[in-house]
Amino acid sequence: MPTLKTLTLGCKVNQYETEFVRQGLARLGYREATDGETVDLCMVNSCTVTGIAASKSRKAIRHFAREHPEAEIVVMGCYATEAADEVAALPGVVEVLTDKRQLPEFLARRGLVDVPTGIDSFGTRHRAYVKVQDGCRMECAYCIIPKVRPELISRPIDQVLDEIRRLVENGYREIVLTGIHLGHYGVDLARQDSGGCHWRLASASGEHGQDARATQTDRATQTDLATLVHQIAQLPGEFRVRISSIEAAEATPELLAVMAECGDRVCPHLHLSMQSGSDAVLARMQRRQTVRQFIERCEAARRAFDSPALTTDVIVGFPGETDEEFAGTCRVVEQIGFSKIHIFCFSPRHGTPAATMADQVPGKIKQQRAEELANIGQRLRQQYFKSLTGRKLQVLAETPHESHPGLLLGTSARYAPVELPGDNDLLGQIVSVTAGEVVAGRIRAT
Repeated sequence: MPTLKTLTLGCKVNQYETEFVRQGLARLGYREATDGETVDLCMVNSCTVTGIAASKSRKAIRHFAREHPEAEIVVMGCYATEAADEVAALPGVVEVLTDKRQLPEFLARRGLVDVPTGIDSFGTRHRAYVKVQDGCRMECAYCIIPKVRPELISRPIDQVLDEIRRLVENGYREIVLTGIHLGHYGVDLARQDSGGCHWRLASASGEHGQDARATQTDRATQTDLATLVHQIAQLPGEFRVRISSIEAAEATPELLAVMAECGDRVCPHLHLSMQSGSDAVLARMQRRQTVRQFIERCEAARRAFDSPALTTDVIVGFPGETDEEFAGTCRVVEQIGFSKIHIFCFSPRHGTPAATMADQVPGKIKQQRAEELANIGQRLRQQYFKSLTGRKLQVLAETPHESHPGLLLGTSARYAPVELPGDNDLLGQIVSVTAGEVVAGRIRAT
């Protein structure tokens, strides 16, 4: 039986795609290699979102070549797309998959007759990522991804529903919808029939939401994210749905209404990418929103459902960012009251407009700003967790407590880490608990 090792760098989409390939190879008889065992095939799913990510991808490939000189190395992912010749020249590499639509073809060339259209499991986790969309055309000044994933590709709704049915039947209790630009789900499908293959080629250029004003009566014929979430929520079984990162403009009234009407089936959590609280910085970033528009969408989410968790991404030290502009970001963060902030120090990415912009911010200043914002974020996170005291929380029990038998660790629908009483029989189940005090960044529940 041939042996396999996989390594995934980067985002949730990459993690999903690695799992898709791994399950396809399993149908061909491949099994995961144990430590010290001869490896026949190494799959590296690479990332290039930053220069550091590309460097890590190269290091991972070289590491596999040293540790497993007898193995074939196949490289996929965004770095493979961006620098195919460079990747092909690395030691041990026998094939470079430059387009994710090549994955079924790759499996077919390896001998798989019945190529899957999705996955049936997601490793040993209790939540599963489901990729529903690929491609981005936003062209933010700091981002290389639109150059390596430019085509908008949405999976047909019936295919997504079938995959989620299988995952729920196999015990997964949280389904995380993910994509490269998730809020653009359906833009391409709206311009073609609902049939087709797994990885569809799109030619859409319009903005999401312009002609997708779904209602209860016409959702069956719509192909936007709100419609997808609504149809997923109708599936049988005990599970919940979480929406991963979207643009604030894509938190449409229709999507918010669907989330609200679905109750516990859809997590009251939105990750809305802000990046900066300064209109001037957002303009230099080539972002398609103003600060006021972003705040208005956050306020709309708070009106739509009770105490939602709002999380975000912020880049500090973008070229030309002044002290006043950074202070504006801090004020907006405080005003919105995010429960978690992913903070990134700006890192020039070769091939993007921002890499050659004037007034690059010194590294020391970027680090200071990141630390200041992190302190604000930690305080806001604590405040949000405390605001949940006494409330019922729906918690996915995920692991035993590392040092206290009889306690489990899990994640609430509102994306708060929770410590709850229970034995291992509850692992993988959604448990209703009452939020208590906040200790060491976790909610203690009863």
